[in-house]
Amino acid sequence: MPVWASSFDFLKSPDEVNKGITKRMRQRRKEKKITQVQLAKYSDVSLGSIKRFERTGEVSLTSLVKIAFALGCEDDFESLFARKGYASIEEVINEGK
Repeated sequence: MPVWASSFDFLKSPDEVNKGITKRMRQRRKEKKITQVQLAKYSDVSLGSIKRFERTGEVSLTSLVKIAFALGCEDDFESLFARKGYASIEEVINEGK
């Protein structure tokens, strides 16, 4: 177990986050009534990669972005790494001035 995990047991593990992304992608695909074959065509990601992603959660970042675009979820990436990290409460207070 990584050192950070013992201090933050309430946080999700990378594997849990990955499984959540995989589950939500599959749900979105099914909501839109798109087969894996159709998603492969719409996203320009190989059928094998789509199947592997849904089965194991393994996929390249480029393929994940293409899949997101094909499912109309590309805006979800806009918030990734967008939240500013603050070093102190003073930085938070000063930003509002």
